[in-house]
Amino acid sequence: SSQELRHEGGCVPEGLADRLNDSLYRMRGTDYTPPRCAALSGKIGEQVRCGIYEWRPNPCRELEPASFGCDRARIKHGLAPLGPGYIF
Repeated sequence: SSQELRHEGGCVPEGLADRLNDSLYRMRGTDYTPPRCAALSGKIGEQVRCGIYEWRPNPCRELEPASFGCDRARIKHGLAPLGPGYIF
């Protein structure tokens, strides 16, 4: 949401977000083909990291390792799901 952007008192830099409407933003790159968040660095399947991990928006905080959403994203990128029993 717009409240998570710096100019609204949040922590996400405006340059990393694309505006969808008056109150909703999305991390830049997440709606591209193929999707890749602008805050992600590294090579998928090898080693990646979020460049704004401490300040990531709520949807990113909700995507936990081995969750359904995480496994779905991994499968889209040709990676095996982490699934049940994954040790963090």
